[in-house]
Amino acid sequence: MACDALANEFGTPLYVYSATEMRARLALFQKAFSFCPSTVCYAVKANSSLAVLRLLGKAGAGFDIVSGGELERVRRAHLPALRRIVFSGVGKQVWEIDAALDANILLFNVESEAEIDLLASRAKHLAVQARFALRVNPDVFAETHPYISTGLRQHKFGVEIGRARELYRRAARHTHLRAAGVSVHIGSQIQSVAPFAAALERVVDLARDLRADGHDIRYLDAGGGLGINYTATLEIGKASNAQQPSPAQQVTEYAAALAPALEQIDIHLLLEPGRFLVAQAGALLTRILNVKQNGGKTFVVTDAGMNDLIRPALYKAHHEVVPVQRSRKSQALVADVVGPVCESGDFFAQDRMLPELSSGDLIAVLDAGAYGMSQASNYNSRPRPAEVLVEAAESHLIRRRETMRDLLATERLP
Repeated sequence: MACDALANEFGTPLYVYSATEMRARLALFQKAFSFCPSTVCYAVKANSSLAVLRLLGKAGAGFDIVSGGELERVRRAHLPALRRIVFSGVGKQVWEIDAALDANILLFNVESEAEIDLLASRAKHLAVQARFALRVNPDVFAETHPYISTGLRQHKFGVEIGRARELYRRAARHTHLRAAGVSVHIGSQIQSVAPFAAALERVVDLARDLRADGHDIRYLDAGGGLGINYTATLEIGKASNAQQPSPAQQVTEYAAALAPALEQIDIHLLLEPGRFLVAQAGALLTRILNVKQNGGKTFVVTDAGMNDLIRPALYKAHHEVVPVQRSRKSQALVADVVGPVCESGDFFAQDRMLPELSSGDLIAVLDAGAYGMSQASNYNSRPRPAEVLVEAAESHLIRRRETMRDLLATERLP
């Protein structure tokens, strides 16, 4: 269905997702890692819309969650997938742990010594046994934004790999805990496969040592983090140019990089891709309110703001911005694409070469399927956008646009 028709039917700002693209991305991982027992556990934080979770769950995905709220989303979206959940995060609360134990999830990725004791206490209280993997930091540098690098010893995530055997021995004293795996995640939006291979090699060595120590290590969680190219729109199986590999090539190279370490051990591999499955399957449609000149600069002001898509403001992230309808205007302009939020950081693009644009034109901010709606807020008391899932010629409204009634519903005057 054409984007302009969707915008006219559902209004703007509007998130639009391709169901076909998401399934195809998941299938790339499932095919590339078919050489070993494996489960793709989609990172829910990337895009937690119920319809997206149901689509991926029905296609065989498990889920990587980081909160009790994400657990409940998986429960409501696709109940059978509860047994394919890994629960990560450094600050799990008692109610979240209890809910996950009650759901009999696959694995807790434990991130501290204190969490070992807490998990054991809650499992004993509920008279169940908790399966866990210790998340270790292999101290492998991943060249990415510092906010999304997670695998070094100075980061808040996980524990030093050198302490792992000691902590597994400590956990073995708890009768309500079962060491079932070992976990690693070195960061997000990583373009090179070399850091993944280096991290996995160290974790495989640890898994072998843990088995020698008597632990029944059945799962190896390699995390996620495979990056995408935000400067070009790609199609499955095709490369935009000789320098940029296609998504299929990226996943194939990723699997090939992990294979040598995996060939050294018989184990069930868990993978946690998020962004790679959904980012390039989504776009944010927004309509131009006006084009203004100020201090020698041109500003294209849209009806979407940083509350709808915060990645450019938060990370200085690049997103391609394209007109939905091909412009017949001959002139080009260099402009900042900005929103109506009362912040100078409210922008989608800066000093970007664009075709001539006018008030009322519809533009698309591309590759917005990950960390778009999931990080959206009501800043400036702005209702969050609607979301639409497109499959073939059909479109489905999967989240209605918020209203002012929604925004004020939880507030009370004294």
